[in-house]
Amino acid sequence: MLDLQDVLQSLEQRKKAPTELWDPPYCGELPIRIDEEGNWYYQNSRIQRIELVRLFASVLAREDDCYYLITPAEKVKITVADAPFLIVGWDYISDTEPRVMQLTTNIGDQLPLSPAHPVILQDNYPYIDMGQGLLAKVHRNVYYQWLESVAKEPEDGTKKLIIQSAGQSFVIGELPA
Repeated sequence: MLDLQDVLQSLEQRKKAPTELWDPPYCGELPIRIDEEGNWYYQNSRIQRIELVRLFASVLAREDDCYYLITPAEKVKITVADAPFLIVGWDYISDTEPRVMQLTTNIGDQLPLSPAHPVILQDNYPYIDMGQGLLAKVHRNVYYQWLESVAKEPEDGTKKLIIQSAGQSFVIGELPA
């Protein structure tokens, strides 16, 4: 059987450029925005080609609550309404112990729910840490599916809604006790 860390590393299927290693000059703002549903727009026209969205996403970075597309030659600011990505699918990997939840984003990236990619609650709603300050909002359908199988553990006057993955517990919401 594979080591858990090897399994987690093999499950991450993302194409991300090493933007943290580049220090290009700031070149202004581009009329690119990402809406609340993770759709990308250029001058208010939706970008339909998923390959182009994936290319832009591979050079997306967040610095001081601002989002930038960063290449070795330039850094341009873009607008993000909420989170740049959306978790649209999930499944447990059946042949791992402990069980690992595989997450899929709206652009086809996959990553395991794990300490490297934990749940972050914002206003009692779950987001997934994609690394480098980037978040993926959990789509409402996925959230409702998770609610069907959560454990409810009382703590400090609230009930924590908990899912399990990679031997860890992740709080996806809280209810009054």
